[in-house]
Amino acid sequence: MGDFSREYLELLAEKYPNEAAVCSEIINLSAILTLPKGTEHFISDLHGEYGAVRHILNNCSGVILEKVRRLFEDTQGEAKCRALCSVIYYPIEELACLRERGELDNARLREILEQLCLLAETLSGKYTRGYVRRQMPADWEFVLDELLHIQRDEDANQHRYHDAILDSVIATGAADSVIAALAELIKRLAVDRLHVVGDIFDRGPEPARIVDMLMQHPNLDIQWGNHDILWLGAAAGSAACVFTVLRISADYGNTMTLERRYGVSLRPLYEFCERVYGDSEKKTVHQALSVLGFKLEGHVIMRHPGYEMNDRLMLNRINYDDWTVELDSGTYPLNTNRFPTVDPKDPYRLTSEEGALVEEYVSAFKESQPLRRHLDFIYQKGSTYLCCNGNLLYHGCIPMTPDGKFASVRHGGRWYAGRELMDYADAVVKSAWARGDESALDMMWYLWCGNNSPFSGRVFHTFERAVVDDKSTWVEPKNPYFSHWEDEEAVKMILAEFGLDPERGHIINGHTPVKAKKGESPVKAGGRLFIIDGGFCKAYQATTGIAGYTLIYSSHGIRLKSHRPFEGVAKVLSENADMESDSVPVEFFPTRRYIADTDEGERLRRRIEALNALLAAYRTGQLQQQR
Repeated sequence: MGDFSREYLELLAEKYPNEAAVCSEIINLSAILTLPKGTEHFISDLHGEYGAVRHILNNCSGVILEKVRRLFEDTQGEAKCRALCSVIYYPIEELACLRERGELDNARLREILEQLCLLAETLSGKYTRGYVRRQMPADWEFVLDELLHIQRDEDANQHRYHDAILDSVIATGAADSVIAALAELIKRLAVDRLHVVGDIFDRGPEPARIVDMLMQHPNLDIQWGNHDILWLGAAAGSAACVFTVLRISADYGNTMTLERRYGVSLRPLYEFCERVYGDSEKKTVHQALSVLGFKLEGHVIMRHPGYEMNDRLMLNRINYDDWTVELDSGTYPLNTNRFPTVDPKDPYRLTSEEGALVEEYVSAFKESQPLRRHLDFIYQKGSTYLCCNGNLLYHGCIPMTPDGKFASVRHGGRWYAGRELMDYADAVVKSAWARGDESALDMMWYLWCGNNSPFSGRVFHTFERAVVDDKSTWVEPKNPYFSHWEDEEAVKMILAEFGLDPERGHIINGHTPVKAKKGESPVKAGGRLFIIDGGFCKAYQATTGIAGYTLIYSSHGIRLKSHRPFEGVAKVLSENADMESDSVPVEFFPTRRYIADTDEGERLRRRIEALNALLAAYRTGQLQQQR
């Protein structure tokens, strides 16, 4: 039985009860190994920008347009290619517009159906028929399967059969639904796997709609970003995380997500501000939430001296007589003296009203079922990092020392560095989500903003930005990692730390917006590291000069797509105006890569070994097969 125990082979035999079943599966898996690897897409820092993210997923970062041009540009021209793409991106909306303009008769419906069938058939060539069927919308599986797998015969019987299906689709009034089903299938075949390299929440207005959309994706994974960690911590019951979420939501004017989607009312907060501060204007709400945040963060820091964040205890640095604050760089005037709940002798003590407000909002976050459902999805699909097909994915950083070594960080009486630190962070998140004990919840706040958190990588100056006007105090020191990522040897060291080939592997990193308009490149370390935070978030686009990056990893090579700002669905429908993207090839493979060259290929080979062992056990009589 070789490397496999009798118990394992007996379990395998329940699924493959005889020689024929085993041989059939070995043949199937061996054939799959010869197929080209599927296309992987990498996106990061979505930050609630639903419209732009939806379009990126609909147009597959421009891959759909490329495929359409390849098939139809010579015969149809550019304008018709873009018109067909609009149908694929937004089938229901575009068909309605065409019908309203009187441009959608039966002949046009037939043309669209035939073009979509050809495109879907072309894209399906990289997959098994079984896989393609599983990607089909269930209601139209039979129709699509027949349309995509027409057989060529000398009497054209299959062509007549194909034509009869299309005629019936139009005659029954099902054309719109079938076109929508074909469009969905095309998008699923164009991108085999989606990697979301962190930060779905905060800043933009519609993170909940992004999560709804991601929940429908058939094959994706998430590498948590610091903003995702913040929301996970809040939903698990960390008071410091809850009030940070409230502050960020209020600052960016995104409280509607909390109130309408997650049922967290802001009325208790506004009433608190009215009673304590005298009004509930935006500036006042920001001040009240900031003070509460400083207090709650202070509690966490004082409970955990090992975090080494005592320098972020700021309320005790304020001179409440002249309203200045003593920072390491000097003394600075505050831009406000509105601290009505702060006792200078005990600045971190919550007043009774503050304590009641904290309890109310912690309960509201924990008890919100819609919030729990969304965050549980992000938890289930997420991890601190991912090794996939020779690439290392993470959102933030691997904390390092100035001399290029992995920084050792002490937590719970142990030292962690490199991969061990990332694994420890992953275990903390899982513990916080599963049990919600105080220590794990405190650590979730630390992971959001801690000095040596792999999700953060910088010293947050939230206090300075809130109450000090001198912008020199706002500068947030970054971990040395963000200078070492230019060093090819340092990046190779990181890849080796995670068991990946440093000569062939890559790091895919989010978190830090690339200032493309200033000439900064997203490609670092001689092509070993890619930063794909290009500014989906509109607040960052003035800094980046672009509207996001997508990394595309196909069987032929790796490309970076830089996107220009999305001008809205209405413009797509009225003008066939796509989100324009610039493609930068960063690595072409000398030979095409196949499933045999991937992690999935390794799993399939191991399964083939097990099946061969089962086959040998049947043939030698060590196990009895079922006839």
